[in-house]
Amino acid sequence: MTADVPSLKQQLSILPKQLLKTIADLRLAILLLLAIALFSIIGTVIEQGQSAVYYQANYPEHPALFGFLTWKVILAFGFDRVYRTWWFLSLLVLFGSSLTACTFRRQLPALKAARRWKYYTQVRQFEKLALSAELDRGSLDSLTPFLQQKNYKIFREGNALYARKGIVGRIGPIVVHASMLLVLIGSIVGAMTGFLAQEMVPSGDSFKIQNIIDAGPLAAPQVPQDWGVKVNRFWIDYSAKGNIDQFYSDLSVINNDGKELKRETIHVNQPLRYRGVTLYQTSWGISGVEVQVNNSPIFRLPMAPLDTKGNGQLWGTWVPIKPDLSAGISLLTRDLQGTLLVYDVEGQLVGAVRAGSSIEVNGVTLKVRQLIGSTGLQIKADPGIPLVYAGFGFLMLGVAMSYFSHSQIWALQDGDRFYLGGRTNRAQVAFEREIFDILERFNQGKENSAIESSPTILEVK
Repeated sequence: MTADVPSLKQQLSILPKQLLKTIADLRLAILLLLAIALFSIIGTVIEQGQSAVYYQANYPEHPALFGFLTWKVILAFGFDRVYRTWWFLSLLVLFGSSLTACTFRRQLPALKAARRWKYYTQVRQFEKLALSAELDRGSLDSLTPFLQQKNYKIFREGNALYARKGIVGRIGPIVVHASMLLVLIGSIVGAMTGFLAQEMVPSGDSFKIQNIIDAGPLAAPQVPQDWGVKVNRFWIDYSAKGNIDQFYSDLSVINNDGKELKRETIHVNQPLRYRGVTLYQTSWGISGVEVQVNNSPIFRLPMAPLDTKGNGQLWGTWVPIKPDLSAGISLLTRDLQGTLLVYDVEGQLVGAVRAGSSIEVNGVTLKVRQLIGSTGLQIKADPGIPLVYAGFGFLMLGVAMSYFSHSQIWALQDGDRFYLGGRTNRAQVAFEREIFDILERFNQGKENSAIESSPTILEVK
């Protein structure tokens, strides 16, 4: 006789169950979590969202970092944008699927089983418990007040009793899984719809968000088109020693008609938030200087950062002193405190001038009206952040709930014998003390405790 071979239809019907069992496997979940952690570390160590030129300069082919990490490897595998690559998002989806499958296959059935109560009506059932006792005295009526005092929920039927507490401890793991799913969903939403931009804006100018350096494939609707930002003023506070203490930007959110919608002064660690977009103060610069040559009109000249070979920041500009631009003088400055170094047409240092003062150079009077600073803003939108924060909040709640012990107690009154037993999933010592307290109550008035008396049998497994 040949063995029955499952038909194709039967094999296909079994396949989803096998797949669900594999996805819900704890070992797979741990492996996925380790992979996510590993790639998150890579995304933290390797700068994200930079230009190809940046990676070519910092990760050359010769010598390659660690012998293999070059700019070509980074760009080829997407290590410059780890959190938006298809393989990282696939890991998040697969890990979320594993959590969901585990929740429905294990956690929810465990909670359902914990909510059901089953009476023990046979002595042999107590023998299977981790902690059980047989007494020559005791009753369900005397046991009930003690259990109520210990916050047990009690169920009775005839001569049998079942009590439980700490059911919230069974809900805790489900809340933990749900919170992790929220974090994963928030991360995916942020990766797909968020964007990061940087702007360097002179004081007094307005701008719209355009210089986007990193964005998800669905980020276009998040970039605001109906409002912009005006930098009312940028300034720096200096310490007594001349060091930068803090720099500030007075910003106004304006609509397309120039109407102010919100105004706020920001500084480092104090951003402006508007309609899901956050503007951070990150850097500063000097955009220009207003000067006057003799009695000429006041005109603004741009100031450019100069290469100092690592010797600090320096900005400079060239001021023409002849109409045909055949001669001019140079101005250099390191900060916004208002002092500029003046060099003549021969490149010789003439002296220093402060904003609001004048100096004679090459037969002309140069007056510096003011230095104009520029604020460096980092602009970020991440619609997934509320979900991530909510997920972490529920995660802390779920972890706290998981610490509650789920304790169960059964009792049976059988003639002149009284059987008591229970089990718990944690805090075993505290649970044993509760059982011992019950036994001591039943044996009050005797010289020996119930554990030592011959009619009582206590078994701890």
